Amino acid sequence: MCGITGFYIPEGLNADTARVELESMTQTLAHRGPDGCGFWLDERAGIALGFRRLAIIDLTSTGHQPMISADGRYVIAFNGEIYNYRELRRQLESQGVYFRGTSDTEVILEGACAWGWDATLSKLVGMFAVVLWDRALRTLTLVRDRIGEKPLYYSLQNRSFHFGSELKSLCACPHVGREINRDAVDAYVRYGYVPAPYSIYTGILKLPPGTQLVIHSDMVPKLRVYWDPLEVVESGIAQRRHPTEEEATDELEALLKDSVARRMIADVPLGALLSGGVDSSTLVALMQTESSRPIRTFTIGFEDQKYDEAEAASKVARHLRTDHTELYVSPSAAQAVIPRLPDLYDEPFADSSQIPTFLICQLARQAVTVSLSGDGGDELFGGYTRYFFADKVWRSVSHLPRPVLRLGGYLTSKVSPASWDFLYALVHRGLPKRWNITLPGDKVHKLSGLLLSNSPDDLYRRLVSQWNEPGELVIGGREPPPRVMPEILRERIPDFTERMMHMDLVTYLPDDVLAKVDRASMGVGLENRAPLLDHRLLGWIWRLPLSFRIRDGQGKWLLRQVLYRYVPPALISRPKMGFAVPIHAWLRGPLRDWAESLLDEKRLRREGLLNADPIRRAWASHLTGERNEQHRLWTILMLQAWRERWAL
Repeated sequence: MCGITGFYIPEGLNADTARVELESMTQTLAHRGPDGCGFWLDERAGIALGFRRLAIIDLTSTGHQPMISADGRYVIAFNGEIYNYRELRRQLESQGVYFRGTSDTEVILEGACAWGWDATLSKLVGMFAVVLWDRALRTLTLVRDRIGEKPLYYSLQNRSFHFGSELKSLCACPHVGREINRDAVDAYVRYGYVPAPYSIYTGILKLPPGTQLVIHSDMVPKLRVYWDPLEVVESGIAQRRHPTEEEATDELEALLKDSVARRMIADVPLGALLSGGVDSSTLVALMQTESSRPIRTFTIGFEDQKYDEAEAASKVARHLRTDHTELYVSPSAAQAVIPRLPDLYDEPFADSSQIPTFLICQLARQAVTVSLSGDGGDELFGGYTRYFFADKVWRSVSHLPRPVLRLGGYLTSKVSPASWDFLYALVHRGLPKRWNITLPGDKVHKLSGLLLSNSPDDLYRRLVSQWNEPGELVIGGREPPPRVMPEILRERIPDFTERMMHMDLVTYLPDDVLAKVDRASMGVGLENRAPLLDHRLLGWIWRLPLSFRIRDGQGKWLLRQVLYRYVPPALISRPKMGFAVPIHAWLRGPLRDWAESLLDEKRLRREGLLNADPIRRAWASHLTGERNEQHRLWTILMLQAWRERWAL
C-alpha cells in the first residue's frame, strides 16, 4: 500500500525544476508510505513518477518503486495489493519469465510484457491504482480497481497532465488550478461526499472505479470502462440460480475462505477491525480458521451505550479466542480528531463515522501494519435498513392522494424526535430485540420527507440525501446528472430493492465508505483489506435470488448462515448500529462555539458560496431540539472546515 503521484508534459521537462516539483508532490503523501520514497524521470519524454512506500510484501529493495520492467519497456507506480499474484507469477515463470524479487508489482510489470496490458489487467484480483508508462509507445495509462478501493485523481490543464493518490499531491503543484467546482458542491450538499468523476475542484477529476485512462502526446485522454458493475448485475439477474440453502451456504463459505486467505498474505503483522456485527465477525471467524495462532482484533468503545459496540465485539472475540484489544474513547478524544479531518480527506466529506474509523485505525496501527475489515457487506448482502424498508413505504403510500401525503409529512415532522423516541420506548417493550430501532425519532422525521416522493427512485434519492434541495443552498451551482438515468436503470434492474443495492454499490460504497476507510487507514500508515469486495464474490451473489440476501425483514441472510457455523446467533442478534458518534449532542454542547463560528451568517454571506437562510434555520432548529439536524449541519460544517483549511 502506497502513495503515487507525478506528471506528464510531452514538450519535455527541466530536470532541476521537475525534480523539485515531483519531490514536493510526493512528500505530501508521506503518511501513505512511511517506509521510503522513490522518483523516476525521463526529461525528454516529459514524464515524472513519484512514490511513497508502505512495505507489505517483499520488504527488500527489489520491491522498490517506481519499478522498470526487465526489458526496460514499462515503468510502473502502483498502490494496492494483487491477491492472486502468486498464481500469475507461476504462470509467467512457466513461460520462462525470470523474477528479480517477490513483489506483486513485478508480477504486474512482467505480465504486461508477456501478455499485453489489457490481458494482464483482466487477470488481476485485488485493490489497485496503477500508473504505467510505456516507453516504446510513449503512452501513460492510469487504472483504478473494479470496486474503487484505491483512489486516483488527475488533472489536465495547459498541456500538463498531473495525477496522484490524493488531492493534496496535485494541489502541491503550482500548475494545477484550484477553483471550487460549484456543481460538485451541489452534489456534495446532497450526498455528503463529492461523487466520481468530480472532485471539489473544477480542474481535477477522480478516475471512476473499473476505468482506465490512456493519454499520449496529443493530450487527449481516452477513458475506457474495463469492468462494468451494471453489466455484472444484469448478467446475474439473467442467469439466476436456485440452489438449496445448504448448497448456497457451502458455496459462500468456500468463496469467503478463499478471499480471506488471499488477503492474509503479508510479510508484516496483520489483524482485523472487529465491531461484533455480522460482517466483521464472519471475517474474523474465517481468519481464525486460516491461522495457527490467535488473530489480533481491535475495537473501540464509547461510554454512551447507544453508540458502543465494544461489548458485543468483546463477546465475539472471546468466543473465537482472538488476541483482542479494545479501547474506550472519551468524547474529548473523539472530538480532537475533528480538526484533522480537512487534511485527511482533502475535500469536503461528511460521513461522521470518519471519526471512529480513524480512531480504530490508529489503535490497530500500534500493533499491526495490515488490517482486514467487513466493508462491502451491506451493499453485497442487503444490510442497510432501507433495503427492506423503502419498498414497503412506497407500496403503502404510492396510492394515496398527494395532499394527504403532504399533510402526513407535515404532522409527523412537527413532533420532536425526542417525543417520538419516548413513544417508541413505550410501544416496543416486550418485542424481540431484532425489532429494536436506534434513534427512532430521527427515522420518523426522515420518513416525513419521504412522503413527498414521486417514484420509488425518488424515494431512494431522498433516503440518501442530506439536503433534498441543494440548488436552494449552493449559490451558482447546478447539480450534475446521475451516473445512470433512472429510466435506464429501471429497465435493466426491474426490482426496486435490487436497484437500490446497485446504486449503493457504484456510488455510496466507493465515494463514501471506501474513501472514508482509505483516508482513515492510510492517514496512520495502515493498509486495510476488504475480503467481501472480491469482484468474483460480487458476480456470484447476484446470480442468487434476492431472498438469499433479504428474508423476513432482515438483511444478510446467507452471510449469517455462514457466520452461525462459527458463532452462536445469540452473540449477533442485535439491531444494526452503524459506526456513529453523538454529533447531535456535541453540536449543542462542546462543539457549539466551533459550529457557530463556521455557520456565522455574516461569514456565509461574505463567502458567497452558500445561502445562509436555510442553514441558519436548521442550526436554530437543532439548538432548540425541535429537530435533529446533525446530518445536514455536519455536511455544511465539513464544507466550511475544508474551506477554512484549503480554500480561503
